[in-house]
Amino acid sequence: MLQNFAKFAVPIGVVGIIMLLVVPIPAGLLDVLIIVSILFALVILLTTMFVKKPLDFSVFPSLLLVATLFRLGLNVASTRLVLGEGYAGQVIEAFGHVAVGGSIIIGSVIFLILVVIQFVVVTKGAERVAEVGARFTLDAMPGKQMAIDADLNAGLITDVQARERRAEVSAEADFYGAMDGASKFVKGDAIAGIIIIIINLVGGVAIGMLQRGMEIGEALNTYALLTIGDGLVTQIPALLMAVSTGMIVTRSNAESDMGTTASAQLTQSRVALMIAGVAAIVMGFIPGMPIIPFVLVGVFLIIAAQRIKAAEARQKVSDAAVEEGANATPSETTEALIEQMRVHALEIMLAPDLVDIVSDASDDLLARVRALRRKIAMELGVVVPPVRTRDSIELPYSTYVIRIAGVEAGRGIAPAGKVLALGDALESLPGSVTVEPVFGLAGKWVPSELRHSAEMTGATVIDRVSVVVTHLSSIIMNNAARLLTREDVRVLTEGVKQVNPAAVDELTPSLITLAEVQRVLQGLLLEQIPINDLPRIYEALSLRAKVSAEPEGLIEAARQALGPALISRHLDGQTLRVIMIDPLLEQAMLEGMRPSEHGTQILMNQNSLEALLASVKECLSRVESNGLSAVLVCAPALRPAIRRLVSAQVGGLPVLSYQEVTAANVNIETVGVVRVSESISA
Repeated sequence: MLQNFAKFAVPIGVVGIIMLLVVPIPAGLLDVLIIVSILFALVILLTTMFVKKPLDFSVFPSLLLVATLFRLGLNVASTRLVLGEGYAGQVIEAFGHVAVGGSIIIGSVIFLILVVIQFVVVTKGAERVAEVGARFTLDAMPGKQMAIDADLNAGLITDVQARERRAEVSAEADFYGAMDGASKFVKGDAIAGIIIIIINLVGGVAIGMLQRGMEIGEALNTYALLTIGDGLVTQIPALLMAVSTGMIVTRSNAESDMGTTASAQLTQSRVALMIAGVAAIVMGFIPGMPIIPFVLVGVFLIIAAQRIKAAEARQKVSDAAVEEGANATPSETTEALIEQMRVHALEIMLAPDLVDIVSDASDDLLARVRALRRKIAMELGVVVPPVRTRDSIELPYSTYVIRIAGVEAGRGIAPAGKVLALGDALESLPGSVTVEPVFGLAGKWVPSELRHSAEMTGATVIDRVSVVVTHLSSIIMNNAARLLTREDVRVLTEGVKQVNPAAVDELTPSLITLAEVQRVLQGLLLEQIPINDLPRIYEALSLRAKVSAEPEGLIEAARQALGPALISRHLDGQTLRVIMIDPLLEQAMLEGMRPSEHGTQILMNQNSLEALLASVKECLSRVESNGLSAVLVCAPALRPAIRRLVSAQVGGLPVLSYQEVTAANVNIETVGVVRVSESISA
């Protein structure tokens, strides 16, 4: 019942407001509606004080329009009663006689003061803030969307979280855009209030003198007081709504309501309160000043400052105890020494000034790393080992180092209090120029306070935790083969055995060992091929191992089993762009193939090798200059050797075989052909 009432309350209310404009109402009902108007505005004002962020009260622009229309409807209804009957209910009469003491001059002055406060001070400021907020929010929207996409691609957030954040960004832009327009309602309401009171005053005096035969003084006294009472009754809720508008557009996102936030921030400086208290007491001794109020206020401020001092002392003792416990020397037991000696698979070492990102409640590095491990597990099918995080006094300030098996794999900087801006128009922003460690993009570390300014230049702004996690993600993806241990393979194999025992029992240990399985899986991960579909891979290995257990052949058999999954990562819609090898060159390379301990190799003279790599780079450069991507295709027998040959010089170029390309039902577009003018010699 209550839910249905809430659903139809606003439509019924709007229809009722329209009825107010055309249908006369009795004075008693007008009193009730005026009280509802005042209390409705008061509830809205208090609500704006207790919301934590503006979007929590996103219906405010619509309520502002309804409240404004409601007050204008009451103005029309009260004007009809004032001019028609000379009486508009007890509320208006009370405001006209009691609130201003029955004085036309006092009432006029109070009304004008309320109008000045609302129109000149509150409404004008709120209108400007809403306009600037709308413009800044809309300008920053593309940068925020790019930041969400970057976090999603880095595995820092899930698809659901990305959709929620995109919806929040869109809702924020819609809200500030609506507030920019809604602030005009408040301005128009103030202007309408002045015009209506002038019309009521002139019309009332004219009716009193011409229709009721009153003297000008009597008519002025009667209708002027009612008009002023009517104006005060409507201006008070209008002022409350104007203050609410200013309150909602000046609020920033916070973890608590306005009262709690203001109290915490006003009492953060003990010295400020102490100086203000002493100043208040000194002002009380100025001749002619009332000493008691000044002394009371001054003593209150000094007591508050002393309480803050005591709280700070207790906090220092608590922090010292925590620090002492953290710095306590651990016992030099054998187990402790073994733990210190152990080499960790993945490790992030932080300079002392970066330790705060590990425990930052708003952006915890450890939580982001956990999300990254889950993302990589879903994408590659390999469980990333736990990442150890520790500080190191040997590192320069703002520096972090990522190590794999105790060896440095990457390093970067993440200065405290700054964010990384990536873009082409950063010259006007202060900060230190840098190069983004993963993609090699030019950027600048700018103060966090200028984040909004950087976004307005069109730059993509990334916080320092995201920089570290993105760098870690790139290193893990490039070193996934090194991170796959024998124990990981055993655990993965046990998992396959639970769902497909036949594939495991046939493969290991009868045909190949776990060490050989590990080598195959590492070969796949070396080319960033997901190993999620382990049952299919094991079935292919079982067939191939009956013929030969040579690692290169096993890897190629596993690739063929994965089929279209290899191609899907390189498709543009349903099109696969390929770079081919000249048939004569390919035939010569097949004739030059020789077996070795590390797999097949192609014997070529130095000039031919350099010409081959130069032709590959030229074809790839031509494709990338058009903003496209391509893969290199060759005969199945040549694929492993060509991949090893090309990967060292043209990193990131996928190498596929004809068999793999034709296994998927896709459109193939040839975008380049590799040619060598010189002959290949064995």
